[in-house]
Formats: sequence, structure tokens, C-alpha cells
Amino acid sequence: MNSPNTLLQKLLIQATQLDKLGVHLIRIGVAIIFIWIGALKFVPYEADSITPFVANSPVMSFFYAHPEEYKAHLTHEGQLDTAQRQWQTDNHTYAFSDGLGTVEILIGLMVLSYAFSKRMGMVGSILAFLTPLVTLSFLITTPEAWVSSLGDADYGFPYLSGGGRLVLKDVLMLAGAVVMIADSARQLLQTKAAPVAYEAQSV
Repeated sequence: MNSPNTLLQKLLIQATQLDKLGVHLIRIGVAIIFIWIGALKFVPYEADSITPFVANSPVMSFFYAHPEEYKAHLTHEGQLDTAQRQWQTDNHTYAFSDGLGTVEILIGLMVLSYAFSKRMGMVGSILAFLTPLVTLSFLITTPEAWVSSLGDADYGFPYLSGGGRLVLKDVLMLAGAVVMIADSARQLLQTKAAPVAYEAQSV
């Protein structure tokens, strides 16, 4: 009969192998986020919700026709306001969101493509790393990422709003992408090393 210490040691040894499974789970998780949220970008409420982030971004605001007017046209999730929806259409909010959604879905598919294409998997991993860098910049450029001053003493930095909390979670996406890049690089090197080893054996 195994002692508790021996059983614990065996479990710990088995746990050391979980990183191999973890890499696959990270890829699947990252792909799910990109594909699901990317698909939602084609739905008006999701396109409306990213308006403050895009309108305040120095590298994205030019996609909107009237980025400086967005505050007067914000709506809540589940709310249907035909007048505001028409403004968002004229503002190119939905056209931009459709394009962004397409890009996000493609990144998610490229992340999953590692199963049959190491190179494509690497490209997907790099794009999955770069995307959160842009998203996290919203913490600097978007006032709505922080709790507004509406009477409570707790507002501004470090009090993240609902949108700010969602943005901050991209830190995990960034970290996961680093692991994916490292694993993709390892696989590419192994693929290149295999023919060299075979040629050496044949000589």
C-alpha cells in the first residue's frame, strides 16, 4: 500500500506533464474568444458597445465618421433605439465592427490551424499576441474604462469600470499568446531538424 507521501509524489510527477495539455487548452481557449467575440461584432449591440474604445483611439478613430459625437449616441445592451442605431450606421460603426469581426475570426482560425500547419499556427499566435496590445491601450485612451465621477468617492484610477475590467483580462490573452509563440517556434525548429537528422543517418 502506498504511503500518503508516495501517492502525493506520484501525483506531483503526473502534474509536471500538464503543461503539454495546457498549451493545447490555451490555443483552444484563445481561439474560442476570438471566434465567438468576432462573430458578435456583426451584431449591433456589440458594435455599439465598442464605440467609446474606437472613438477615443488615436489609431482607430478615423474609421468613424463622427468619433467626437459618440457620447450622445450610446445605448445599453438589449436596448433598441432606432434613432441612435441610424446614427451608428451613418458613423460607420457597423461597417468597422464587421471588418474587425472578420479579422478576429480569421485570427481564431489561424490559431487553431497549428494542428495541420505549424507556420500558420505561428502567424496566428503572433497576431493573438499583438491584438491584446492594442486592446490594453484602451485603458490609456478611453475615459469610459474607469469609473466616472458621479458622486461616489471611488472613481478614476484604479477603479476600473465594467468595460475596463473586460479590457484588463486581455493580460491573460497576452500571456497565453507568449506560450503559444514559444510552442510554435519549438515545433517549427523540430520540423526543420527532422530532415537534417534523416539525411545524416542516410550518409
